[in-house]
Amino acid sequence: MRDATRRNRNIGTSKQGHGKDNELTIPQPALILKSFYERLDKYKKFQRTINGHDFVFVVEQTRETSEHACSVNDISKIIENIPTKDYGDLELIILRQPKRKEETLSPVWGRLIYSYEFEGEYSPAIIIEAMDFERKFKWTKKLSVESQRELERLKEDGHLITTDKRNFVADYEIDNVRATQLYRTLIHEFGHFAHYQDFVERPGTDDEEYEEWEKRYDLYFKLPKSEKEKFAHNYADSLKHKLIEDKIVPFERIVDE
Repeated sequence: MRDATRRNRNIGTSKQGHGKDNELTIPQPALILKSFYERLDKYKKFQRTINGHDFVFVVEQTRETSEHACSVNDISKIIENIPTKDYGDLELIILRQPKRKEETLSPVWGRLIYSYEFEGEYSPAIIIEAMDFERKFKWTKKLSVESQRELERLKEDGHLITTDKRNFVADYEIDNVRATQLYRTLIHEFGHFAHYQDFVERPGTDDEEYEEWEKRYDLYFKLPKSEKEKFAHNYADSLKHKLIEDKIVPFERIVDE
């Protein structure tokens, strides 16, 4: 006789959907249209003109155990050495404090947002995340080829990476985090924006030109992630190498007034 209890080995497992109702996700309030990275708490704004281009630095207050590894002055010095043609209409630099759940589920050094809502207006923005220096970061040992390359980049940045049974593990140390965010992440995100600008030229007033712009806009966002990452990595590697050759980086932390 057939054992009815064995008719489906997936009963009660995640394959059948068990546990999906309480799966960890970053919350999105129903009545708030902003993305989680646009929802800032207490912050201060600083205006900076760099190479004739106006930037707005937005610095969100951090938790007791967290800190912004890069100062506004640090970031300004790097931006001074980025080609001005790559600024485009990018004006927002956000130093953001991520929520604890975001740090667990979606940890990043930084990100580029092509249209960021801030105080009722929209602009491209580069976000650099604060780090909780009481935490460790862990990567599974089952890494893709690109993740293995990133692990090597982190070692070059100074991170002391060890292993346990399942993961690569490292402490968040402020000098190493600063090296990653200031000399790589910031430039990498400018690389993404330069790629976007090269691919999607501003439309003219002519209807045909605008239609062509819309096509290129759509095509850019259909590019494989690997292609966009390759461009940004090459951009960052090339510019960082030049800054090292010119003895501009590394440099000591420039504390904000």
